[in-house]
Amino acid sequence: MEQSRGHILWVDDEIHHLKPHILSLEEKGYKITQATNGQDAVALVQNNTFALVLLDQSMPGMDGLGTLTEIRKINSSLPIIMITKTEDEWLMDEAITGQVAQFLIKPVNPSQIFMACKQVLEKVKLGEEKATSDYLREFQQIEYRLEKSMDILDWWDLYNRLVEWQIKFDKYKDTGLGTILGDQIQTCNREFAIFVESYYRDWIHSEKRPSMSPDVITQYVKPCLEQNEKVCLIVVDCMRHDQFQSLMPIFESIFNVNVNYKLSLLPTATPYSRNAIFCGLFPDEMVKKYPEQASLMIEHTSSLNLLEKQFLKDQLKRMNLGYKTMHYHKIWAVAEGKKFHNHIQDYLQRDMLALVVNFVDMLAHRSSQTDVLKEMVQDETGYRVAVKSWLEQSWLLQVLKKLSESDFTVIITSDHGSIRVQKDVMVAADKDASSGVRYKYGRNLNTKDRNALVIHDPAEYRLPAFGPQPTYLVAKDDVFFVYPNQVHKFLSKFKNSFQHGGISMEEMMVPVAVMKTR
Repeated sequence: MEQSRGHILWVDDEIHHLKPHILSLEEKGYKITQATNGQDAVALVQNNTFALVLLDQSMPGMDGLGTLTEIRKINSSLPIIMITKTEDEWLMDEAITGQVAQFLIKPVNPSQIFMACKQVLEKVKLGEEKATSDYLREFQQIEYRLEKSMDILDWWDLYNRLVEWQIKFDKYKDTGLGTILGDQIQTCNREFAIFVESYYRDWIHSEKRPSMSPDVITQYVKPCLEQNEKVCLIVVDCMRHDQFQSLMPIFESIFNVNVNYKLSLLPTATPYSRNAIFCGLFPDEMVKKYPEQASLMIEHTSSLNLLEKQFLKDQLKRMNLGYKTMHYHKIWAVAEGKKFHNHIQDYLQRDMLALVVNFVDMLAHRSSQTDVLKEMVQDETGYRVAVKSWLEQSWLLQVLKKLSESDFTVIITSDHGSIRVQKDVMVAADKDASSGVRYKYGRNLNTKDRNALVIHDPAEYRLPAFGPQPTYLVAKDDVFFVYPNQVHKFLSKFKNSFQHGGISMEEMMVPVAVMKTR
């Protein structure tokens, strides 16, 4: 006999007729305890630990559903397989509502019982074994791909596969492969930084570039408006692709979803990558066209996206779509989101809605400031769980349902993602330098090339040049910048937190999803 695969309680008033089935399970390695009525079964569950209950519905006295109810009072998570002679749908509904793992119709044969037990008791283990085998095989394939020349579509495909593994390992945490996957993502990010350094300047000076921040409205919103579709653009600030993928089951329950990608501009931060979405311009063009935006950036104003509504209006006019009715709404707090939801009927007749949702960005920044959030969002898995929990309970989900009912095409994207930072790098800077921890601009900033992209000529990167000898530092890998006289303060505050502004797959490669009503 094999080593015990689990202790099963089998409850049936005709258990003596099931001897061949019981012997078959015992030969397979299961330990079987028998009960002929519901009362005895409840007592056994009270005093023993079982992995699974096989429960007959038609028993004298306390029937299967009654027994199920009493067992649930003792152990709400104990798997139960209901077995019955009847195929009445109401019974199936009652059993499913009672959270049964499976529902079998008599007569059942030993192989059927074994398969049901194996599926319930070993599904996670088998899934883990398969995931382990599949990932170890793909690990080698990814390492091989990194040795070859890749274009941006190859990188998107590679990153998408890595995200799929991240989400799969959220489910199979006991494989022990999460650390290996994390190390492989770091390796990929180092190669991705080299790739970006090689091609980024060519992209931003060419019409034949990959889809980037200034192209979102031209490529996705404009065609909808030209076809007289109502469209809602939702920019979820700082949403990463892995977080979006964890939300996909929710989106797909409401819409047909088609996922594309775009590249966030450098630095991957609001003044550059988010403003570029709304104005349709690169940062150097933006500050020339809007001197007030340049002033906000020079003065390091706390909010650098005050002109988004004007940006969007002007961009629509340049597209000869200025006649379309539009409503822009920035939502930075729950109360504001609920207020928008409560008044959504006022906006549903507009041709275009544009929403900026700040929850994910706020969660990233505040997790570095609050001990409770640090514990909740201590890694990528925790961040995904927090974002999904938020959407499931949020005003935004209700808004999405209303938009679907009103036949809106919803385009959801992000301005940039974020990365969990680990390695502190000291940078000397004067008092006028910007305060970001993943990017900085100011006079004569410098650091080693392996830690950051050092930009001495902003025009090459279509960035504004403020003041004499302007320099930008854009962090690579999981680097964050600290000042020599404040190292300990920065380490305690920012190490292991999620930040943005630099070069990484997580920060630069963000989804653009076109979601249409089913």
